[in-house]
Amino acid sequence: MKTIVVFYSRTGNTKFVAEKVAQELGTETEELIDLKNRNGIFSFFTNGADSTREKKTRLAPTTKNPRDFDLVVLGTPVWNARPTPAMRTYLGDKDLSGKKVAIFCANMGKSGEEAIARTKSLIPGCDYVEHLVVSQPRKNTAESEHKIAEWCGKLRSV
Repeated sequence: MKTIVVFYSRTGNTKFVAEKVAQELGTETEELIDLKNRNGIFSFFTNGADSTREKKTRLAPTTKNPRDFDLVVLGTPVWNARPTPAMRTYLGDKDLSGKKVAIFCANMGKSGEEAIARTKSLIPGCDYVEHLVVSQPRKNTAESEHKIAEWCGKLRSV
């Protein structure tokens, strides 16, 4: 099954998970690059507010078409119990109807399941197969890697 991992990561936690998933599945990645500066002293508040307001953003052009893959694995950080504007923009621009889709998120709190549900709602008509929430993946590296490996085992059988 031809698979791609599409992700956005601001701090590196989601990138850590995305790279482990891609490594486990032996597949390609596509990193979403948000053209808005999301760093700085107030970024926690402004980024959370953008997610709460369900704002979109400007992305650097992507190079891979998700229609060319059998399984699309999406990865997003959790911002105020929601996917990031970068993921919202990507999903608004791409047609994943009929595609097998799996979602993972990296979070620092307890709102991962809610973010998964909200991300899923942005992909009408997809064949949703699995999800994974990884809390503090770079802090709990061994635990995270084990969880990711188990999840990838499930993805291989979809």
